[in-house]
This record gives sequence, C-alpha cells and structure tokens, in this order.
Amino acid sequence: MPATPPTADSLSILVIGTGELGASVLAALTRHLGIHPGAASIAVLLRPPAAGADVKHDARSKELTKAGITIEQADVASASVAELAAIMGRYHTVISCVGFAAGPGTQRKLAQAALTAGVSRFFPWQFGVDYDEIGRGSAQTLFDEQLDVRDLLRSQHATEWVIISTGMFTSFLFEPEFAVVDLDANTVHALGSWDNQVTLTTPEDIGVLTADIVFAEPRIRDTVVYLAGDTVSYRELADIVDRVRATSVTRTLWTTDLLIDRLRQDPEGTMSKYRAVFARTNGVAWPKDQSYNAVRGIRTTTAEEWARANLV
Repeated sequence: MPATPPTADSLSILVIGTGELGASVLAALTRHLGIHPGAASIAVLLRPPAAGADVKHDARSKELTKAGITIEQADVASASVAELAAIMGRYHTVISCVGFAAGPGTQRKLAQAALTAGVSRFFPWQFGVDYDEIGRGSAQTLFDEQLDVRDLLRSQHATEWVIISTGMFTSFLFEPEFAVVDLDANTVHALGSWDNQVTLTTPEDIGVLTADIVFAEPRIRDTVVYLAGDTVSYRELADIVDRVRATSVTRTLWTTDLLIDRLRQDPEGTMSKYRAVFARTNGVAWPKDQSYNAVRGIRTTTAEEWARANLV
C-alpha cells in the first residue's frame, strides 16, 4: 500500500541528490523559506555513508541539518522501487536531481517509485534538452529512457508532474573535454552549422527557477516548463569568446556528417554522443524571450556573463 501523502496545506518537499544541481535547488528552496517561513519543510535523500569513511559525509550532513533540512538515506542505484517509494510516500513533492551518472534504468525506477508512493507532485530529472522534440533513437541512447519517464507520467492522473527543460548546463558548453570551446588551441568549433543554436542555463539559475515553479500560483502541473538562461548560436559563441578574451579565435566547423562518422568510430564515447546531439536543429534550443524566466521577469546569467566570470 502506498503511503498517504501530506496535504498541500502542509507542503513537504524531498530533493533527491546533492550534486551541483541538487545543491542549487536546496539552496533556492531554503532561501524561499527564509522569506516565507512555514511555507514548506525540506528534506534531502542522500546515499548512505561508506563504512569507515564518513568525515566528509558527516560535515555535509551537519551543514544540511543546521539549515533545517531533514536527511533521508538510500542509494537510488541499488534501492528497490518499494524501498524508494516508502521514503517518497512521506512527502508531498519530490524533486529528483539525480542525473545520468546514476546509471541506466535509474530515471524509470525513480518515476515508478514516485507513482507507487502516490506522491502528490513529482519533478523528474529532465533538466536538459526537449526530449519530445529529440525523439527516440538519437545519438545519446540515454535519452530514450527520458521518454519512457514522460510516457509513464502522462499515462496516469494520480500524481501531478512538472518537467523542467533547461537546455545545456552553461558550463558544459565551455568544458574542455566537450571541445566546442578549445581555449588551449584558441579555437571554437561549431556543431553542424554556425547558425545552429543551443539553449543554456546555469545550475544556480535552475535552482532559483525550480523553487519559483514549486511555489508558483496558480499551481503549475502536468506540463513541460522551458527555462533559458541564454540561447546562442555557435557564431555568437565565437564572438563572445573573442570579446571576453580580447582575441580572435580560429573558427572551425564540425559538420553533421563528420560528427556522425566520429560517433561510428567511437559509439560509446559520451562526448561523441553529445556533439552529435547538439549539432541538431531541433530539441536543443528555444527562444529565451518565450522562456519561463523571461515571461516572469526573472533575471538569468547569459553565456557572456558566465564566460567573463570564468574564462578571464
């Protein structure tokens, strides 16, 4: 039997994970409660500490507890649906901030656990591209599981769901391993075309906007919400790097055919998969002026602001 979730009048929120995104969501929720005390209670689901090596975990747990955050423990990778549901069932709203690193099948399992628990509202980890637009069979095979989660949530009406599409994390666009921006070689590579665009949002902004969505009135439910810290073309990206570093980068186009060929040569390569995905003309970008943050007048970090803060 699923646990009976709390009523909306006693909003209790469980955040799963405290990585870069989870920490940002927790910080934003905590700030909201600092302004609106009593609006909700917050808990976080952490992996149990490894035996004999708990100093770091202890420090983190103490910090979270000091902030008034309740700690739950379970390893989402190994826990069963029933075990996760038993924890989730104690909460009204569950926000999953555990991404692909948790392993294949984890996103489906978390969604199944939320539905089994009968939680009132579930935010799955879908903080990325528009998986509906991308469709099945893309270069990134893990994306198909994201569509499985959407199908599962849309097939029922007992649990409200909110999917937040953020585009790429801004920092990832500048990640050396991704190699779109290669500072060592003073080169910017365009994926597919110089006119192709990508939507970017920082984890800090995602945290702020997720908290805003959680408490928004009228309540947001059973829909996809689009965020956009910025939306830029690869040509605009090269211009940004030029301005920020007072240089003139070499501009090299990686065509779609080239990227597909490289993916064939390295079919399991994570970066090869992502480069092929972000060479697409659909599903990876949307207009910033139509985003949730723009419509609500919430300021976000642009690609150039991020670059000035981190590349100089």
